[in-house]
Amino acid sequence: MKRRIFLQYMGIVSWCSTSSLLQGQVVTHDLHSRVFDPLTKPKTEWRILVSPEAYRVLFEEETEEPGSSKLNHEQRDGTYVCAACHLPLFESRHKYDSGTGWPSFTQPITGCVETKQDFTLIFLRIEYHCIRCGGHQGHVFNDGPPPRGERWCNNGIALKFIPIADRLPNLRQ
Repeated sequence: MKRRIFLQYMGIVSWCSTSSLLQGQVVTHDLHSRVFDPLTKPKTEWRILVSPEAYRVLFEEETEEPGSSKLNHEQRDGTYVCAACHLPLFESRHKYDSGTGWPSFTQPITGCVETKQDFTLIFLRIEYHCIRCGGHQGHVFNDGPPPRGERWCNNGIALKFIPIADRLPNLRQ
């Protein structure tokens, strides 16, 4: 059973890394409905699956307090997945300390998030969501480190971390 889950996970990562993400624009994916059927659950089901705090961030687009996430200090090798549907969104090698108080990444796993314009603070920001469940993750800014210059600023409560050490030993069973 564990081997099958790992192989399914690897198939998702493989597909994500071959898709494209348009920077700063609304992203559409022609293949997304064939590979990731959108998870269109009623709000009552999502409320059962995640904590009340995570629900507010993921499905009501709130923001957690800066510095509140344990993931800010996570430094192990692994993958960051959506807290709602567990779709892999970021690899640990792209995480860095931006000094903002939220987990930040230089890039997502390509094709696993979609972006849209956000004017809730009057000025334009680009927000991003999990492509499978639509869960709000955070915002992308153009003040990140080279070479891409992107800062994918994520709500830690919208993510779960899966250390690589937890996955590899299961392959031997």
